[in-house]
Amino acid sequence: MERSQERDGGEGVAGREPGGGGLRLRREIGLWSAVSLIAGCMIGSGIFMSPQWVLVYIGSPGASLVVWAVCGLLAMMGALCYAELGALVPKSGGEYAYILQIFGSLPAFLVIYTFVLLVRPAAIAAVSLSFAEYAVAPFYPGCSSMPQAVLKGVAATCILLLMLVNCWSLRLATMLTNVCTVAKVFSLLVIMGGGAVVLGQGHGYTEAFLFAFHNTTQQARRIGMAFYQGLWSFDGWNNVNYVVEELKNPKQNLVWALMIAIPLVTSLHLLVNLSYLLVLSPSEILSSDAMAVSWGNQVLGAWAWLVPLAVTLSTFGSVNGTFFGGSRVCYVAAREGHMPQLLSMVHVHRLTPTPALIFTTAVALVLVLPGNFSTIVNFLSFLGWITYGTTIGCLLYLRIKKKNLPRPYKVPTIIPVIMLLASLYLVLAPIIDHPQIEFLYIFLFLLSGIPVYFLLVYFQCQPKWLQMPTLYLQLLLEFAPTVKNVD
Repeated sequence: MERSQERDGGEGVAGREPGGGGLRLRREIGLWSAVSLIAGCMIGSGIFMSPQWVLVYIGSPGASLVVWAVCGLLAMMGALCYAELGALVPKSGGEYAYILQIFGSLPAFLVIYTFVLLVRPAAIAAVSLSFAEYAVAPFYPGCSSMPQAVLKGVAATCILLLMLVNCWSLRLATMLTNVCTVAKVFSLLVIMGGGAVVLGQGHGYTEAFLFAFHNTTQQARRIGMAFYQGLWSFDGWNNVNYVVEELKNPKQNLVWALMIAIPLVTSLHLLVNLSYLLVLSPSEILSSDAMAVSWGNQVLGAWAWLVPLAVTLSTFGSVNGTFFGGSRVCYVAAREGHMPQLLSMVHVHRLTPTPALIFTTAVALVLVLPGNFSTIVNFLSFLGWITYGTTIGCLLYLRIKKKNLPRPYKVPTIIPVIMLLASLYLVLAPIIDHPQIEFLYIFLFLLSGIPVYFLLVYFQCQPKWLQMPTLYLQLLLEFAPTVKNVD
């Protein structure tokens, strides 16, 4: 985990540092590709699977729509905070880069420790399993449960295929993201249009809106869990911050990409949920294993097969976007000395972070295990909001300690304050109201990073025998170290 030399250079897209010969990642992500990356990650399995669980936890249709609207607002406020941080710290890596710059090495290591070993691979595994479930469903008609070996095999194939795409070419990966994003937005427009037609024909379940807030829960834990499920569908709003060094004109395009993508996705999510509630009764929603499929069966008739296809494309694109951003964080952490040096290298010809992609793939494959979707989301969201809250704390710290720091973009102070309070609520409410042993396990896993940090990073107690395999792999697979691509 040796530290690489930090060398600043121009923005160039050639892949080599001007006058220095060092490799760097290419800036090939334009504004619309950035919008597609954000929207493509946000529109994944969540909008097809989470609405049921939001209604389960919150208790009423009206309150569920409020939860979705507030989730979109929180995502927008979080993105605005991240836009300011991205302009102040123009490096790839997202939360890791900001916490490292502002709070120092140990907190940043704890973030990357949980992110690389648990959060991002588990997200890839969860969404790829959702992809497998919908991709395999047409081959097992009438089966309430499909063979787990088949599901895991398809999920693993999805992960391996997307690893190859991302290793081969950044341009190919962004093109795939763009195509999948167009397909998934179109599918959501179909669901919205179907709901409008049902309402126009007078067949909608409008009775549910006469008592829209009846049975709304007042338990802090259940409200927090409802937000976990809703926010899972907005997860990915920060993905463009992971790839700032590959973004064209980042100081301008970062803000614009966030301002375009998140309101678009929020509007789509709200209208799609409204369509679900108009077509399906609350009891049908609560009893359905796949709410989008139930909607398709009632509205599309013989064309209902389009819904599983749309979900398959949506989840496939979401896995690709999650893969794309997650591997960059691993790459940046290795470049800073917090991960093995090999992971900071790129392919000398393709200029993609191939070692980091392979490592992310390996961990994700280990985590492709059968599990309860809502449980995975709840515990990943718990850990994620610890990280988000810490990152927002970075912004408030800079507001207090470095008031005169030049800021290309600045949000009103009230926005990060609200985000910090929301993060604290989402972390503490489920623990205080209904403690679960799994939350303790997650916290202990986070704390286990402290001795690992002091052993491997601070005291540099690294086995010497790793140097030869690293050199051998570097020569065999044509990997080389890089320099930072910051303005």
